[in-house]
Amino acid sequence: MKKILLLYRNAFGGLSRPAWMMSLVMLINRSGAMVTPFLSVYLTEVLNYTLKEAGIILSMYGLGSVCGSFLGGWLTDKVGHFKVQFLSLTVGGGLYFVLLSLRQFEALMAGVFILSLVNDTLRPANSSSIASYARPENVTRAFSLNRMAINLGFSIGPALGGLLAAVSYRWLFIADGFTCIMAGLFFFFYFRNQQGHQPKQQTGSSSEPIAKVRSPYRDGYFILFAILCCSFAVIFFQLFSTMPLYYRQVYALPEGKIGLLLGLNGLIVFLLEMIVVYLIGERVRKSWLIAGGVLVLGLSYILLNLTQHLSILFMAMLLLSIAEIFAMPFMATITVERSGPANRGAYMGLYTISYAAAHVVAPYLGTTLAAKYGFATLWWVMGALSIVTAAGIYLVVQHMERERVSKVTLAATGPKGMAIG
Repeated sequence: MKKILLLYRNAFGGLSRPAWMMSLVMLINRSGAMVTPFLSVYLTEVLNYTLKEAGIILSMYGLGSVCGSFLGGWLTDKVGHFKVQFLSLTVGGGLYFVLLSLRQFEALMAGVFILSLVNDTLRPANSSSIASYARPENVTRAFSLNRMAINLGFSIGPALGGLLAAVSYRWLFIADGFTCIMAGLFFFFYFRNQQGHQPKQQTGSSSEPIAKVRSPYRDGYFILFAILCCSFAVIFFQLFSTMPLYYRQVYALPEGKIGLLLGLNGLIVFLLEMIVVYLIGERVRKSWLIAGGVLVLGLSYILLNLTQHLSILFMAMLLLSIAEIFAMPFMATITVERSGPANRGAYMGLYTISYAAAHVVAPYLGTTLAAKYGFATLWWVMGALSIVTAAGIYLVVQHMERERVSKVTLAATGPKGMAIG
């Protein structure tokens, strides 16, 4: 027991106070994340929309996420991550109260789009601020700490949301809006006078001129990486779009149990991610870690087709959570390493857009396949897609890591190497 406690202390040691406080902001915010996990159930069972109509509305959420991610990355480089995060949290919180009153299909599409656009300007700004407030030597662990807070919040949010939904779905929107605004106010009062660290440049001083002018939209390998991240996210986001429907329609689970199952994902990631990153983050190549995580993610869906038993749902959620731990923290680190101080917002914006685009594709693809061919076909398709995605990510990330090492080596050789690099 003492060794386990020591391991946790070492894993969390050395992180800056602002990095901890940023994670606390995200914990407050995500503890109220109750609407999104139950939105598909709310649309089909409370508002009586069809599975296909619910998929279209959920895709509008994804479209808003794409636009918000692009806007957030651009605004972060223009006005700074502080203003973007504060406005996203407070204005986005207020929009939940507006969405609560919407019933018509077109109004819901517009409302969900605007809500998602405002909320997802937060993501690139938040990622940029983590890179800024973290000490240069532990950026990956700072990202993992932030994700740990998000996942702890996500283990609380759906579980509490399931209880509230059993009383009235109205309370989901009220609680989500309230916690967003509280997170925004806490963020404002703590970070308004904070100064960040200067992120360590992974490619040496010679890379500065390149990093300042290079656009992620002209970085071919990073664009490929973003596309593959989107493919990964399409698979992963079935957790939020079709999985609750699967639990409800195939296993007839009540909202409370659905919330507990979804919350299990956040709890597992909260307990294990920092330890995994601490133990193997610097010992195993990122190409292996991310590709392995994608394969495990596919396996978690295939497992659902092997037999129908409640224990399989828990086993599949465990595998999905392990996949998330192996893949997501290191995807963010690669994005930080590829960027520089002047374009980090743009790189984080494109990285976030890859996930936002998946919010468009995932619900529509998932609900369409489930409605036409059944959930079993959907899970087989997700398993096959994971194999293709894992192979692509392995090749692209391996190339990017070799390129980074090559630039560091050239920079270390002196003026001649710098001229070549």
